Amino acid sequence: MALHIVLVEPEIPANTGNIARTCAATGTHLHLVRPLGFKTDDSTLKRAGLDYWHAVNVEYHDSFEEVQKTYSDHRFFYATTKVKNRYTDFQFQDGDFFVFGKETKGLPPELIAANADTAMRLPMSDDVRSLNLSNSAAIVVYEALRQLNFLHLD
Repeated sequence: MALHIVLVEPEIPANTGNIARTCAATGTHLHLVRPLGFKTDDSTLKRAGLDYWHAVNVEYHDSFEEVQKTYSDHRFFYATTKVKNRYTDFQFQDGDFFVFGKETKGLPPELIAANADTAMRLPMSDDVRSLNLSNSAAIVVYEALRQLNFLHLD
């Protein structure tokens, strides 16, 4: 098994490239939900991921519902700035999915409301709207890996 990052309608190629590099380094699967705010042959995307794209397990989906249906036997956690639960409040398992929204709007409020029990935030100052998407994804994945004693990594 492996951990999974889901990017719902990502907009900035450099963020997706950085997340792809984190996925390559950690064996995490990457799921990209269309529409994407860039072409997958975008030079910024490729540059941010460096030459690690061959090491990334990437799946493309036409909707988030498709991801949920395809992986209905997995647990999903939703990253947002709009809930009280911290990402450290959860006990993660191998195979978990971490869902992140687009850079400008995050995840839809109705998705967060429907999944309030598994919605999580990264604590930060009230002076800052949010952390960079690629930083947030890395923080969450490495917390899950820490909890799993860096499963599959040496």
